[in-house]
Amino acid sequence: MDNITLICYITIMSIFDDKKMDGFKGERMIVLPTEVFQDYVKHPQVRRLYLTDVGFFPCAKHHYRERKDGIEEYIFIYCTEGSGIINVNKKQYIIHENEAFCIPRFQKHSYYACEDNPWSILWVHIKGEDTIYFPLEESHVVQFISKNSTNRMLFLFELLFSVLERNYNLGNFIYISQVLALILAEAYDREKHNTTLEQNKYVTIIVRYMYKHLQENLTLEQISAEFELSKSYLNAIFQRYTQHAPMDFFINLKMKEACKLFRSTDMYIYEVAQKLGYNDQYYFSRIFKKVVGISPREYKNSDYFYYKE
Repeated sequence: MDNITLICYITIMSIFDDKKMDGFKGERMIVLPTEVFQDYVKHPQVRRLYLTDVGFFPCAKHHYRERKDGIEEYIFIYCTEGSGIINVNKKQYIIHENEAFCIPRFQKHSYYACEDNPWSILWVHIKGEDTIYFPLEESHVVQFISKNSTNRMLFLFELLFSVLERNYNLGNFIYISQVLALILAEAYDREKHNTTLEQNKYVTIIVRYMYKHLQENLTLEQISAEFELSKSYLNAIFQRYTQHAPMDFFINLKMKEACKLFRSTDMYIYEVAQKLGYNDQYYFSRIFKKVVGISPREYKNSDYFYYKE
């Protein structure tokens, strides 16, 4: 057990033994009586995902919860700030700001806020047929890539609260089902399938940077310094995700832009060259022919279309 876990555990247990929880300042919590949604669960759009409880505990000092037999819902917890400990089946997980965890149904568990940096958490108890399509049984900490995740999660949970504070009718339960799907997709799908790897994220950002500087003669050293990455690392990730060295990829972007200008404008070859940072028209023409396969003049006067992924 590491230090942070030990500190949290000893402090929380001593408090929990002699202090009854009286709630947290600014907390929000809604618990639905079973009879409220019992009839609606039969509807095909509701039974996919529905909730029984939802809440927000800000700066939840002394927060502690234990269930020896678990519960029949999945407990999704998203930490907006601070940190806390979650124990599931003798395994311990620490979650921090911009991280989430789902406690599987019917699993013995406990969770509590760290005393020196108590968490603020959004949480919801979820049931439904579509839970099988998310990795809710895997018991792992979800780390969000985007810093905007907290804003998105706060927005989605605010939608839940606002709907639940209205009438309990079929339309609202259908709406809630859709919002729950968005919450789970935010955690398990949105940033994971496209940009799970930090390397791939760097490539995306650097390519956008290249697009913004097509008129310049960037060097590998400049890009390396701009993103505080080594040249060898840049070469490795570009070869992996684009099958090109960084500067070869940049030149290809320039030549694609040249092709677009030749097709969409009446600019002369030297004008296109200058626009893309080449003061020597003949040097530009040699590069163009090497990449595209024909000279700029031939490209301008033909129906040839250059495209390379």
